[in-house]
Amino acid sequence: MNRAVYEDRPPGSVVPTSAAEASRAMAGDTSLSENYAFAGMYHVFDQHVDEAVPRVRFANDDRHRLACCSLDGSISLCQLVPAPPTVLRVLRGHTRGVSDFAWSLSNDILVSTSLDATMRIWASEDGRCIREIPDPDGAELLCCTFQPVNNNLTVVGNAKHNVHVMNISTGKKVKGGSSKLTGRVLALSFDAPGRLLWAGDDRGSVFSFLFDMATGKLTKAKRLVVHEGSPVTSISARSWVSREARDPSLLINACLNKLLLYRVVDNEGTLQLKRSFPIEQSSHPVRSIFCPLMSFRQGACVVTGSEDMCVHFFDVERAAKAAVNKLQGHSAPVLDVSFNCDESLLASSDASGMVIVWRREQKGRQTPYCKDISRIRMERPVFTGGMK
Repeated sequence: MNRAVYEDRPPGSVVPTSAAEASRAMAGDTSLSENYAFAGMYHVFDQHVDEAVPRVRFANDDRHRLACCSLDGSISLCQLVPAPPTVLRVLRGHTRGVSDFAWSLSNDILVSTSLDATMRIWASEDGRCIREIPDPDGAELLCCTFQPVNNNLTVVGNAKHNVHVMNISTGKKVKGGSSKLTGRVLALSFDAPGRLLWAGDDRGSVFSFLFDMATGKLTKAKRLVVHEGSPVTSISARSWVSREARDPSLLINACLNKLLLYRVVDNEGTLQLKRSFPIEQSSHPVRSIFCPLMSFRQGACVVTGSEDMCVHFFDVERAAKAAVNKLQGHSAPVLDVSFNCDESLLASSDASGMVIVWRREQKGRQTPYCKDISRIRMERPVFTGGMK
């Protein structure tokens, strides 16, 4: 029966089958346009104004904890509830801009990478720096991600074209856990089981690696040239593990004025282009995400920043007019976006240092706590995020 249902779907489908009634009920059984209608700004964080905020992330499986990093060298931990939203603490210690950070699975640890050629391990409870680890090559660190199954291991990418698997307990790189790309490593993403890693560089290439779960060793598998010379600034992987959906997918930004959706066609991470969506991105390190509840709803939505200062929503299954929504409010290129776990809130950050939290439309309720952003000075510094 399941096979018959699957065969009704077009090849390469990334959304649930028509049998996914229970899952759609969990998501409210609304259309994509209805579900991604927003009431406006819930709150504006402006503590990093004048320096770009390249990354903003909600904590895992959390509705109200948020963190963002800045090129001013700090990381802010924020809380949205109880009202009013507040900055709980600011993590300081890096001597240059913070390029990326990641929450551990249990949210008790954060890992950050910096242009000062170090990574730092932080305790989210009190903001204490647990460990500082220098890059093995002494190079600017540009991106990081936790190994999803073993959070004792973190993968970092640097400006000398190298990917390193680091043991955050010992502060040492893992034997056999290093590999060289063709350019500066700007983006990293694991699949959900943690067996495949993709890395993108500023020369336009995406490499896949097989990850040895026992040793942390990396084995280079496949290379895709997205576009020669176009920096790959974001990679987001989505695996499908239930009977209601299939075909792992990769979402890629690559300074081509397009958001690219690829299908993962084998166990070595080979990529096949499924389709693309128009955005403005020619120079800034813009990022994109899959919506957390995408697998529970008819249609499938992705969200991306853009150099037109807007947040864009696209339905990846809609053949024509894929645009679902567009949020306007930033006064600089939007660099990153992050949904909380139930999609009730969306955060976006920009190249001027502004972080806006948007609330999904709910009937009969008003949107409180929004600062008047017209009073905040908005400059537009050009941010290349390590891309040269």
